[in-house]
Amino acid sequence: MDIMTKGLLGSVNTTFETYNDIIPDFSLFQESLAKPFPVHLRINRLLAHPPKAVSALRKKGVSITRVCREHDTLYIAEDLPYPGNLLEYFLGHIHPQALTSALTAMALHPRKHALVLDMCAAPGGKSAHMADLMENTGFMVCNDLFANRHVSLGHTLSRLGVQNSVVTGYQAQEFPLRQQFDYILADVPCSCEGRFRKTPNETQYRENRRKALLPDIQKKILLRGFDLLKTDGEILYATCTYNPAENESVVNFLLAERDAELLPIHLGLAFEPGLSEWNHEIYDKRLTRTARFYPHQFDSVGFFMAKIGRR
Repeated sequence: MDIMTKGLLGSVNTTFETYNDIIPDFSLFQESLAKPFPVHLRINRLLAHPPKAVSALRKKGVSITRVCREHDTLYIAEDLPYPGNLLEYFLGHIHPQALTSALTAMALHPRKHALVLDMCAAPGGKSAHMADLMENTGFMVCNDLFANRHVSLGHTLSRLGVQNSVVTGYQAQEFPLRQQFDYILADVPCSCEGRFRKTPNETQYRENRRKALLPDIQKKILLRGFDLLKTDGEILYATCTYNPAENESVVNFLLAERDAELLPIHLGLAFEPGLSEWNHEIYDKRLTRTARFYPHQFDSVGFFMAKIGRR
């Protein structure tokens, strides 16, 4: 084991040891965080036919393997460090996207002709994926507070052929209540612990500086998102972190404040259920319907998802 790997593992032990009791096979989890991060590709059906796109990539020598039988657009690429250099990227046929990130849009799975809100949309991969699932029908509001992120958001939507969206710049927790939506994605700002393999320094920064402030913001965003739902609407709350204070505790707050219900998440893939308690805090028993994704099980970014509707 080289010095860099030893240093990274030491950082892992320091950062995540508090989750030893809630992450299954914790030693395997620790080992997975020192491994290189894989390249996952999503085939964009708005501009490409999946079998033809896969064939074109393989003819160029790109080794790609389908991630799961249920989804013909999700692949893992071997030895492809710069997918953004491929012509297929510029044509919008493919989009580099972590597997668990792609599963977020699939978990919500907005139907055709729906009215959709992405509350924290930049850089746009999940918004574009939802447009793909909707076949560019309906209407989607892609919101992000920071104007400097609208450039990357607009570029992603344009490159991937999205034609059913507009970009707005509201604070997510103060998004206007003038319009209700069929589907809402709340992939909220978080401590990014699940991205440790990609950005260990950023994860440490957020751990040290912002983690204590995040749950209050997340609760406000989720509460506003729920209030923006139509009667039969659905909202997906998501983070790329393991911290129950940002995950189950936030959703538990919504269940206590609103007449909300947790809906089943169907992905065709096994995942860990949400927690029913943490750090002496007892959660609503329905929290076990939420989903946790760990890197040693999915070889991707760690994620949490909760699908919510009205009771």
